[in-house]
Amino acid sequence: MKVKALLAWQWQGCETFHQSTTNLWLHIVAVPLFILGFALCFAALFFLNITLFGSATLLMVGSLIAQGIGHKEEALPPAPFTGALNAVLRIILEQVYTFPKFVLTGGWYAALKGK
Repeated sequence: MKVKALLAWQWQGCETFHQSTTNLWLHIVAVPLFILGFALCFAALFFLNITLFGSATLLMVGSLIAQGIGHKEEALPPAPFTGALNAVLRIILEQVYTFPKFVLTGGWYAALKGK
């Protein structure tokens, strides 16, 4: 699936897979932590800092674990990954684009209020 199609697919299902109050609260905290870790990974590579790289990686992994716990609270689980590239693309795109868009367009708040 091409990136544009993947983004459209993620956006179409974003509200469906983010309805549980627990999941919504975990995501609103965990996604910014993932984004921070993602940015710090690039900084670590730029400065050749292995300690920062390890810390940033742990931050991203912890964020994904928290989100995985949240998704277990959902009535509908996320669609399974179709391969390694699909997993990497879906994870990164959801973290840095789709979920922030969901928040900024009011979808997160509407889902929290049950609308």
